[in-house]
Amino acid sequence: MPTSNHFSRRRFIQNTAGLALASPWLSSAAFAAEDTSGYLKGRLYKTLKIGMVKVEGSLTDKFKVAKAAGFEGIELNLPGTSVEAAKVAIAESGLPVDGSVCAKHWNIRHTSASAEERAEALELLKQALRDTSAVGGNTVLLVVGKGSDGLESEIWDRSIENISKALPLAAELGVYIAIENVWNQFLYDHNGAAEQTTVKFVKYVDQFNSPWVGMQFDIGNHWKYGSMGDWIRALGKRIVKLDLKGFSRKDDKFTKIGAGDLDWADVRRALAEIQYTGWAAAEVEGGGLDRLHEVSRNMDQVFGLS
Repeated sequence: MPTSNHFSRRRFIQNTAGLALASPWLSSAAFAAEDTSGYLKGRLYKTLKIGMVKVEGSLTDKFKVAKAAGFEGIELNLPGTSVEAAKVAIAESGLPVDGSVCAKHWNIRHTSASAEERAEALELLKQALRDTSAVGGNTVLLVVGKGSDGLESEIWDRSIENISKALPLAAELGVYIAIENVWNQFLYDHNGAAEQTTVKFVKYVDQFNSPWVGMQFDIGNHWKYGSMGDWIRALGKRIVKLDLKGFSRKDDKFTKIGAGDLDWADVRRALAEIQYTGWAAAEVEGGGLDRLHEVSRNMDQVFGLS
C-alpha cells in the first residue's frame, strides 16, 4: 500500500502534467523482468533547463525551439526571469513551465553561518515558490548549501530550520521544494568510494516531515559515489522529479546522456519498482535545435521511450 505522501506526490504530478495517464500502480511481476524499458512510456515527461536553449530571440522563441526539439516542458531560473514574459511564452508556444531552479542557491546558502545570508536565502526560496506557482510550475529545485559552511551537524540543523520556514508557503501554493543531490560535500563523502548509500539523504528529507519536500534526484551526479538504481530504490516516494546527465567512472567525468558507463538498465528497473511518474529534466550542455534534438533522442534511448 503506498503511503499518503507517495500518492499525493504522484497524483499531483500526474494532474499538472496535463495528460491522461494509465494507472501507475503495477504488480511486482510487471517490473520483475530484466527489461522494464516500456514502463516509462506515458509516465515520464521530458523537460530541460532554460539555459540549455542557446538560440537568439525572445523567451517565446526559446520555448518554441525546445518544443520543436521534443520537450514537453521547460524549467526557468527563478526569481530573475520575468513572470509576465514567461506567461506570454507559454501561451504563444504551447510549452508549459513545469518547475524552476532557485536563483543564487549556490552562493546564498541555507547552510551559511551568517544569519543575514540565511534570511536572504529564505526570501529567495519564497520568491521562487511564488514565481513558479504564478507560471504554473510545481517544483523549485534547491541546492541546500555546502559542506564547507561548517560541521555536518551544524549545517544540517541550520538548513533544516531555515528551509522549514518556507514550508507553509510551499503547501499553500502546491509547489514542491525539490532538493538536488549535487557535489556540495554534504550528505555523502566527497572523497569516498563508489559504494555509498543514500542513508543521509533519506534522513535529511524525512526530518522535514512534509509532503512538500522531496528530491529532484540527479541520476548522473552521484554515479561516481554509488549505484543510481539502488539510490532510487532507497529514496522511493521522496523523488518528486528527476535530473539527468551521463557520467563515466572510468574517465571520471560527466558525459552526454547515454554515454559513459552509468547503468541505465538498472535505473529503468528502479524507476519501475518505485512506480515513478513525472518529469525528467536534462541538465547537460545545450545548443540550438539540432543539439536539443540530440538531447531529446538521448533521453528517449536511456528511458526506453522511443
